[in-house]
Amino acid sequence: MSGMRQTPLTCSGHTRPVVQLAFSDITPFGYFLISACKDGNPMLRQGDTGDWIGTFKGHKGAVWGATLNSEATRAATGAADFSAKIWDALSGEELHSFSHKHIVKSVDFSLDGQSLLTGSNEKLLRVFDLNQPDADAKLTLSGHTSNIRSALFTNFDKQVISASDDKSVRIWDVSSGKEIQKLDFADSPSSLELSKDGKILVITHGSCTSFWDPERYEKIKEVVAPTQINSASLHTSKKTFVCGGEDFKMYKFDYETGEELESFKGHFGPVHCVRFSPDGELYASGSEDGTLRLWQTTVGKTYGLWKCVMPDGETVANANNTAVKSEA
Repeated sequence: MSGMRQTPLTCSGHTRPVVQLAFSDITPFGYFLISACKDGNPMLRQGDTGDWIGTFKGHKGAVWGATLNSEATRAATGAADFSAKIWDALSGEELHSFSHKHIVKSVDFSLDGQSLLTGSNEKLLRVFDLNQPDADAKLTLSGHTSNIRSALFTNFDKQVISASDDKSVRIWDVSSGKEIQKLDFADSPSSLELSKDGKILVITHGSCTSFWDPERYEKIKEVVAPTQINSASLHTSKKTFVCGGEDFKMYKFDYETGEELESFKGHFGPVHCVRFSPDGELYASGSEDGTLRLWQTTVGKTYGLWKCVMPDGETVANANNTAVKSEA
């Protein structure tokens, strides 16, 4: 497959920058992808093809955060209208709206899907009980001194990790509501991701992608890219990771050695968000250019809408040994 070129699938529909995305787990109906966009209209797509399923209508401002529960039955979004919303992902119906006093940048479901974590420009983290949606937050965490960019449940929902423009990542104990660890950075951390097995924390900051032990919060390694990196994602195998940032390019690195394996430009603006699919066969990126793009992990493999086509226009065999005509 050495002669193959990376040809992403472009998912249009948004009209402003795409700033966050998330995949569901694999369900009996495949897996799904949600995108947050400054146009205020988060979208749900089939994860392996990018086919549009529906748009969640109700926010009155830019949507900064979006996620799905593992079964893809519920969606959560956070927006500039000072609200976080829960949606029925099957019907698109808004189920509840949680009011805040500033822009909500981050949303995350607990592992059991019963709680919602939000991070906002109030510099606060809140945890809401989804079984009592009309009640106030059951937990409010304060300590950050600037806007919160990203927040995640971790350690089987016993802890919360948050990243802020105050150039810190903080770890909180859910039962006590107290900060238990603080990691300081030279640049504001721009994104957080937990590996599929929960054993590696991925943090992007400046031009760096750093990897941490989420139990001891000790740094495992750090890889530097040629540009400011806004988001990174670790493959389920932990052999490679991808990242993207301000130079419009997508980068793939060897996780063990830190060697750059690929770099290619597909977007026409800075890359704001990158995530691997739950099966590891592709990764999605969202950009300032208003598009989502899906990229193959193994270039040239027949998967989803991709067919194995050589760059010189020759036909090759797909996974079923059927000739595929070149579209080049």
